[in-house]
Amino acid sequence: MKFNKSELSWILYDVANSAFILIVTATIPVYFRALAESAGVNTANVTALFSTATTIAVLSLALISPVLGAIADYHGMKKKLFVGFLIMGLAGASSLAVVTQWQAFLILFILARIGYSACNVFYDSMLIDVTTDEKMDSLSSHGYAWGYVGSTVPFILGIALILTTPFGLTTGQATQISFIITALWWGLLTLPLLKNVKQTYSLPAQPKVISSSFKRVGITFKKITENKPLFYFIIGYFLYINGVYTIMSQATNFGGEVGIDQTQMIIALLVTQFVAFPFAIIAGKLASKYGPLKLIKVYMLIYTLVTILGYNLSTAAEFWMLAIIVGMAQGGIQSLSRSYFGRLIPKEESNEYFGFFDIFGKFSDGIGPLFLTAAVLITGSARLGILGLILFFVLGFFFINKVDQLTSK
Repeated sequence: MKFNKSELSWILYDVANSAFILIVTATIPVYFRALAESAGVNTANVTALFSTATTIAVLSLALISPVLGAIADYHGMKKKLFVGFLIMGLAGASSLAVVTQWQAFLILFILARIGYSACNVFYDSMLIDVTTDEKMDSLSSHGYAWGYVGSTVPFILGIALILTTPFGLTTGQATQISFIITALWWGLLTLPLLKNVKQTYSLPAQPKVISSSFKRVGITFKKITENKPLFYFIIGYFLYINGVYTIMSQATNFGGEVGIDQTQMIIALLVTQFVAFPFAIIAGKLASKYGPLKLIKVYMLIYTLVTILGYNLSTAAEFWMLAIIVGMAQGGIQSLSRSYFGRLIPKEESNEYFGFFDIFGKFSDGIGPLFLTAAVLITGSARLGILGLILFFVLGFFFINKVDQLTSK
């Protein structure tokens, strides 16, 4: 399938920002663990601290996502908000390279994560602006696919620096430089989107944008609850994406806790990106044949298996196996969730609706790590927390199945 300039620019932003989320998954937790443990923080508490920081970041944004989305729906506002949070994310990511205290590092990580996540609210809604309903599954899948493989470029450069420590660099200094490389990649590859993607659908400008946006949030929430397929889909998405995001963001933390070598973990996660590339594109093709909801249900079953295997994880080989299985499923479940939601909502209010989509996604992204934190505090290990994620996939399957039944009548 051929894509036009605006569609390709939209895909390229996934390549840009995925580089940051890759180091959030791999390098940043490892570097934070080294900072905190060198300051005397014990191993289990490092997991709890990083999980809590993730929770603070995602829940802070989740609380304001619908309002941000409602403001962005007005003519000319989407790009302005996107740029503002982009600057925040880039500044936070770059600053991670200059702090050595674990407390300051966590604060800057929270700011960078908020900037990254806020940009995604507007970026996801741009899917409506750049393409048609018929191409949404394919375009969304290509975005995730190229994001996975493209994000490995700055990551590999950073890992090469960390593993070889050239020019007399220490491992810590090499890691800090890798953060700067990622921020530059994120910023530079965003330029085509800023130039070529326009806000096609919008509401007329209002003199009181903020107050009008707050009023619209309540109205939109009522519309969502009255639309049963949309309401059930959002609930199901909230549940299953909880497990998906927790597994993605806490993998290296959990691997470190059970004693897996850091280099092994990082290389395994890198392999995951390459595995995810073809499977994300395949997901788009299969969705056109079997429907996105049926595929989403299959992916939930795969993730249920991952949680069971994760509970029993003890060797690097098992971590590699899980990384490959996750790579086969994560691109499909994310991309098809985004595109299916995009087809359910009114286009002129896409930002606000994606704000609600994001609030459910971000609350789940925060609750999952909090779930692990509770498991660590109660049992001293995150294993039961990993196993408990099954509940989210089972309940998610129930609600998505209800959507499938309603829409197939």
